[in-house]
Amino acid sequence: MKSSYPGNNNRVEVAALPRGGRAVRDSKDPRGPVPAFAPGAAVGAFLASLASDTLISG
Repeated sequence: MKSSYPGNNNRVEVAALPRGGRAVRDSKDPRGPVPAFAPGAAVGAFLASLASDTLISG
């Protein structure tokens, strides 16, 4: 699944993993890191922080 916001080139791809997990990547950087999440709310919180631009790295 791909997601994007109008007027914005930021795209996130989400892939279903076995047993309900999810993997996420930046579609502009397909060789970059691919965080993987176990089933549950963690992936939703991660994607919400990306959408609201509140993700803190480091």
